[in-house]
Amino acid sequence: MKIYRKVSEFPELQHTILTSGTFDGVHLGHQKIIQRLVDLKKRTPNAQTVVLTYHPHPRLVLFPDQKDLKLLTSLEEKIVLLEDLGIDHLCVIPFTKKFAETSSEKFIKKIIQKKLQTRQFVIGYDHRFGKNREGGFEYLKENEDKFGFKVEEISRHDIEDNAISSTRIRKALFDGDIATTNELLGYEFSITGKVMKGKQIGRTIGYPTANLKLLDKHKIIPKQGVYAVRIFHKYEYYGGMLSIGTRPTVGKNLKQTIEVNIFDFDKDIYDKDLTLQFVKFLREEEKYNSLDELKAQLAKDKEESLEVLKV
Repeated sequence: MKIYRKVSEFPELQHTILTSGTFDGVHLGHQKIIQRLVDLKKRTPNAQTVVLTYHPHPRLVLFPDQKDLKLLTSLEEKIVLLEDLGIDHLCVIPFTKKFAETSSEKFIKKIIQKKLQTRQFVIGYDHRFGKNREGGFEYLKENEDKFGFKVEEISRHDIEDNAISSTRIRKALFDGDIATTNELLGYEFSITGKVMKGKQIGRTIGYPTANLKLLDKHKIIPKQGVYAVRIFHKYEYYGGMLSIGTRPTVGKNLKQTIEVNIFDFDKDIYDKDLTLQFVKFLREEEKYNSLDELKAQLAKDKEESLEVLKV
C-alpha cells in the first residue's frame, strides 16, 4: 500500500475506486466498505483502490475544548489495518480549520474528481463531507453525471449489523468488555507504548512489570483492572498479564499506570516500544492488606492468563 500525506503527492491513475472517512478502529463495519472496494477492483481492469482519510481526527480540530474523544486507533495502527485489508493507496489529508471550510462541491471537484481521478465512490450510509457536513449520498447520486463517477452507498443495515459502531466499541472498552470489543473490531484491540522506569515494586514479589507510556495521547485506555494480553516486541509474541490502575495496595491517590508482566521474559526493554493485544478481562483492581496477599492473587492471575492464552 502506498501512502500519501498530501493530496498533491497523489499520482495520476486511470481508474480509482474510492472511499473516504475517519475509519476509527477499522472495525467490521468499516471492513465491509473496504471489502466492497476490493470486490469492485476484481471486476474492473486497471482499477486501483483508494482510501481517503483525515489526520488529526476532525473533532479534535473543530472542538479542541472537548476532551472526551478517545480514539480506537492511532494513525499508525489505522495504516497497518488498512494495508492488511488489501488497499492499494492511502491518502491522508491534514485536517485543519481552513480545510473544514471547503465546500462539498469544491472538495469533490478539486480532490475526488480531479486529483484522485475517481470513477467509483463507495461510502457508508452516514458519511458526510464538506463545510458543515453539507455533502452526502443524495447529493452525490443526483450529480453522478456532473462529477463523472458512480456512487454507491453501503446501507445502514450492512454497516451496523449486530450494532457495529465505534461508539459501541468505546463503551465496551470502558466497561472492560473485551469479548464484545474484539468481536466488533474483528481483531484483538491493542495499545502501543514506550517502556518507562517505574517503582520496580513488582520485582520484589517476583512479578516484574514494564510500565508503559502510550505513544498517542488520544488513544482510548480500557477500564481499570487486570487483563490477559499478548505482547508484540521485535516481531515476536509473548504472553502476559496487564494491570491498569492506581495500585491501591502500595499507596493512596496514586496516578494511573499501565503495567504488564511478560511471562518467561528477561530482556532490557527500557525506552523500547511494546504493543499489547487484549485477550480477556480477568478481574477488577483490588486493594490487598499486604504485598504477600497481592503476590498470591497475581499467581492466580497468571494461571488464568496462561489458560486463556495457551502459551
